[in-house]
Amino acid sequence: MTEDAVKVRVGTPSMIHSFMDLTFACVEENALLTPSTPKILNEVWASLNHDHGIAGVIEGDAGTLEAGIVLRVDTTPYSEDLVLCERFIFVRPEHRAAKGGRASRLCEFAKQVADQLEMPLLIGILSTERAAGKVRLYERHFGTPAGAYWLYGAKTGKKQAHAAE
Repeated sequence: MTEDAVKVRVGTPSMIHSFMDLTFACVEENALLTPSTPKILNEVWASLNHDHGIAGVIEGDAGTLEAGIVLRVDTTPYSEDLVLCERFIFVRPEHRAAKGGRASRLCEFAKQVADQLEMPLLIGILSTERAAGKVRLYERHFGTPAGAYWLYGAKTGKKQAHAAE
């Protein structure tokens, strides 16, 4: 696929199975805790159906999903005001170095949705894998970070133990 051909489009309910496969690839790589299929399905299904959310996808030449993002309209724990919350953003490893900047395109999609909805976008990184590169990517797209996460007694990722070292 050429760089110009890499486009984010809005996901549809017919993509549920391929999007769940993409989501579980993300969970396998980045998860902090044991995944819950019903919780993941609820987030993905609602977003694919535009029920307080939206999903953006990048499809390959064969129609397979190379990358995706789930954005949900939600509140914070301290306010009734709505914000757009990123729940999931993932580019399959075999497409991360390919031309087209899939992660950048998903970031731009998230900004466009936030602008259209006229609400703040809450997006972050909760990963110990390649975190520095992800931070640089997000700083290019979103500016200076508004905070950080620390994990005590756990690490993210499929090969990480979930106990304090």
